[in-house]
Amino acid sequence: MKPSQYADLLRANPGATPLREHAEALYLTSSFTFTGAAQAAEFFDTPGANYIYSRFSNPTVAMLNERIALMEGGEAALSTASGMAALMTIIMATCEQGDRVLCSSSVFGATIQLLSVHLAKFGIAVEYLATTELDHWRQAAEKGVALIIVETPSNPMQKVMDLAGLAQIARDRRALLVVDNCFCAGCQQPLSLGASLVMHSATKYLDGQGRVIGGCIVGAKQLLMEKIYPFIRVAGPALSPFNAWVISKGLETLPLRMAAHSKTALALATWLEAHPQVQQVLHTALPSHPSHALAMRQQEGLGGGLMTLRIKGGKAGAWRFIDALKKFSITANFGDSKSIVTHPATTTHQRLTAEEKAAIDLTDEIVRLSIGLEPEEILKADLEQALAAAAFNAQCH
Repeated sequence: MKPSQYADLLRANPGATPLREHAEALYLTSSFTFTGAAQAAEFFDTPGANYIYSRFSNPTVAMLNERIALMEGGEAALSTASGMAALMTIIMATCEQGDRVLCSSSVFGATIQLLSVHLAKFGIAVEYLATTELDHWRQAAEKGVALIIVETPSNPMQKVMDLAGLAQIARDRRALLVVDNCFCAGCQQPLSLGASLVMHSATKYLDGQGRVIGGCIVGAKQLLMEKIYPFIRVAGPALSPFNAWVISKGLETLPLRMAAHSKTALALATWLEAHPQVQQVLHTALPSHPSHALAMRQQEGLGGGLMTLRIKGGKAGAWRFIDALKKFSITANFGDSKSIVTHPATTTHQRLTAEEKAAIDLTDEIVRLSIGLEPEEILKADLEQALAAAAFNAQCH
């Protein structure tokens, strides 16, 4: 995020009330009143221009939308009840029966479930690509495509897509490129690289403290208002004003947090690479990452706060390591101020078939770490004792 964008984000405000509050007001209301029947009719006749009903128009949510658009360098943004609601909204609003979607195999497990199980019944065909090679994506797109969906870096295997190259493929086929930007909130702007739409689970880094659920969609104003907004208005995947207010306040510290997350994560990843109990460390800021140069160009030189480890000892070794940690919460979230550890194969990606897991190289020894804001030395000591405990317990068994 550019410094000027951050400065504008901090000041984005729908306007103070007559009480002149400095912090932005929270508008907890389900509906808004009108001066008369004529004004009510006028407001309902101009969707999106006035506040009518909080399912689709609320000042607090509007403030969040403005801030998210500034963060991503987009013309406009719309918020939803969750990240998955954002993805569902994009697909339902932009695809028609018979359309074909290309999706990376390396996406959040629920994304695959949504596409393969729930949306297939509407006649939307999906093809998954396990590769990051642009030629393979270009060949797949030649069969026809309406939507290309990727997550970069991917969850949890940290695969990196060439966004400018994918954007060109999408333009050539008159398709939309949708990028899940959760891992790199505030330090990667896919729209500037040609993406059509960017989505987030605002539950993660945008909130930053694991408090509320939310999602968002960012892109060109015409696309959002003509395609996305009508679906949100009618279908109601709405973000509550309270959650919008919490996420909006979280955004005020996002660049500072991402810099801190990234710095600590890189230091720990560098140390863990040399640890005898760790087979592999995946973090885009490590020179050993296969797409390190591309990632650093796209991510403003920041690796983010997530890393993926291959722990020796298979599933048993991974679980022993997880259970021995004391400063990491065992939960499925990430992007929190508190550090988190997750075993994706049995939690977030548990519903994937063995073939689907193999396609993204997700095995039982994989552990995902979300590095929080604790001091580096505290987390390093905890990781060290947990790895030692895992190795000792393996010998005992």
